[in-house]
Amino acid sequence: MAGLLLVLAAVLLAVLFAVVGRDAEPLTDPRLSSPAGRQDLAAVALSGVVDGVRTGDAADFRAVATPEVAQRLSDNAQALHVADFSLRYVDEDRALSAGLQQGQWAAAVDASWRFDGFDPGPAWAEITVTFALEDGQARITGFGGGSRRTPLWLLAGLAVDRTDDALVMVAGESVGEYATQAREAVRVVRAMLPDTEQGLVVEVPANTGQLNAMLDADEGEYDNIAAVTTTVDGSLTPTSPVHVLVNPQLWSGLKAQGAQVVMSHEAVHVVTGAATTSGVPLWLLEGFADYVALRDVDLPLTTAAAQVIARVQEEGVPDALPGSVEFNSRTSHLGAAYEAAWLACRVLVGEGGEDALVDLYNDVSAGASLPDALQEHFGLTEDKLVGLWQDELEALAR
Repeated sequence: MAGLLLVLAAVLLAVLFAVVGRDAEPLTDPRLSSPAGRQDLAAVALSGVVDGVRTGDAADFRAVATPEVAQRLSDNAQALHVADFSLRYVDEDRALSAGLQQGQWAAAVDASWRFDGFDPGPAWAEITVTFALEDGQARITGFGGGSRRTPLWLLAGLAVDRTDDALVMVAGESVGEYATQAREAVRVVRAMLPDTEQGLVVEVPANTGQLNAMLDADEGEYDNIAAVTTTVDGSLTPTSPVHVLVNPQLWSGLKAQGAQVVMSHEAVHVVTGAATTSGVPLWLLEGFADYVALRDVDLPLTTAAAQVIARVQEEGVPDALPGSVEFNSRTSHLGAAYEAAWLACRVLVGEGGEDALVDLYNDVSAGASLPDALQEHFGLTEDKLVGLWQDELEALAR
């Protein structure tokens, strides 16, 4: 009888192992029972990823990440020339961990990175990393989740195009027209701003969901924006990496000429440091970028300013140059605000020339007051400029 019981016990254990398999390990490993144990496991995996970026050895990634994640990290890190990379475990995200399977957990991780040859300094951000215990060690199963920024190069497999002046990364298998547009944008900007040396970095996610993750943005916040120039970590320090982030779903609806104008406009923001500059009135910030982008574009004035003309015909000439209300990303007349700002810069060029417009922009960006800079470079007061601009709008709307 005792022998029969032993046989039955052995059979039950064999069945249990066959059914549960590797899932039995997470249920019994004592290191998973405490935050400190999970942190120790995760720290080893994070260190392995950092080693992989440093050495360029794909085996380092495969040792600490799932095959899909390992391949993504290896390919992206090499193509983008990732440097100054670090990862530091901060704390477990219990809310996210609660939605995962047993043996898995999510954590907040401090990360730094830059793309060598383009970024003046590293980005710093707290990101989300998910882990699972496998074969007695933690493996990274993914990046992103929760209310934290997620860099695109950690989030998706990328197609990358790199020249000395432009770095373009697109979620997917092809860079498409983005690389051509980025190179042309650099040429357009340097035609008017020849002293600039800052390269252009363009990131194109697969969809608006990924864009929101990259920006830690609320759903719908960038639905009306084809592209945005911003620091990739949300900081405003002079060495923060500034990239152009594209909304692919809105971009796909642009005609070729319109897409090029938008890319060139964003490139102006990059090379002039607009993302980290405060104090420049929005009409000058956006109008100057549009002026450079449209400078050599062969479009009738009535076409380039069609939206603001229609607004003036419907509601009359505005009382003031466009500001934060008009440039709100959720407004229904955003295009008219950009055109109005562009026309203000055209008026200034008509009064004093392009060099004076560049000097005005640079001075105000450096901290000079708009009234003083207008007087110095154009001999105009703000009221006089507004009056000239209103006259131009009125004439176009007739």
